[in-house]
Amino acid sequence: MDLLSSWELFLNGARRGRGAAGGLLTPIIAAIDLRRSKRCGLALALVAALAACAADTLLLERPGRHGAIIVSEAPGGLRTLRFAMDGTRQSVVRLGDPEHLELPYARVAMAGLALVARPQRVLVVGLGGGSIPMFLRARVPEAMIDVVEIDPDVIEVAARYFGVVADARLRVHLGDGRQFIERSPPAAYDLVILDAFGAHSVPRHLATLEFLRAVRAALRPDSVVVSNVWNRASNPLHDDMLATLRAAFAAIHVVDVHGDVSRIVLGLPRIDPMDGPELARRAAAVSVARGFRFDLGTLVEAGYAPVERDGAAGSVLHDRGAP
Repeated sequence: MDLLSSWELFLNGARRGRGAAGGLLTPIIAAIDLRRSKRCGLALALVAALAACAADTLLLERPGRHGAIIVSEAPGGLRTLRFAMDGTRQSVVRLGDPEHLELPYARVAMAGLALVARPQRVLVVGLGGGSIPMFLRARVPEAMIDVVEIDPDVIEVAARYFGVVADARLRVHLGDGRQFIERSPPAAYDLVILDAFGAHSVPRHLATLEFLRAVRAALRPDSVVVSNVWNRASNPLHDDMLATLRAAFAAIHVVDVHGDVSRIVLGLPRIDPMDGPELARRAAAVSVARGFRFDLGTLVEAGYAPVERDGAAGSVLHDRGAP
């Protein structure tokens, strides 16, 4: 039996299989299906797939209130949270090391700290595995951090499998992120990070102009909101979401995340003439001042996308039934 025939059998078995290997191989299988005629590519992909199959251990597969919850672990203690077997990685945490940010989008999201000198109050919408709030607690010691998560099962899994421990500086709230923000006092936060995702998309009620206006009302004048928006190839509402962010805030900056489907949008409640090089300079300074293990300035410089060239065709998203 030749390599291609062997690979076909492996693919069919992986499609039918369960567990971490079956789910984690889905993106590889999809990529390989597009290259069936390229035998060399198949051979290389086979090696990668077998490595993934051997490396990751499925720790948990259970239903949550809003979808499946999948936890897997790779050698070295890296644990990954997904909301479907074939879903995007929501969080990756190195156990016992809150200062490690594995996912590129989480690193780029720290660009918000380049626009707020010393944030006292931080809100994170969407807990996931807790990598972002735990990193902020470790590297921004002056901040009080609120996290809002709608799914009690996610909160339980984050504590049990990812080491998320609430304390006086990191408070985890069970509830809908929009309702939490709408009930917050005006000008309550210096930094808001919007990172609430289902298996494949952002909940619509967390993407409308009405919601983003509530977010802006919860921001102090010199503050920033950080929004994780999947790129156009992965998100049919990309242009609409970008147009909505532009309508909600006085200024926005967009940073593409290389090697990832994410784009980080920084929304400001004030006019700011800052350009890409200046944002990269500030981001580099934050990396040094706060002792990051990665060069935030380089990430911002590589991914900065001028807003006027993007998302012009989008329509502003509104709540259903809104005038």
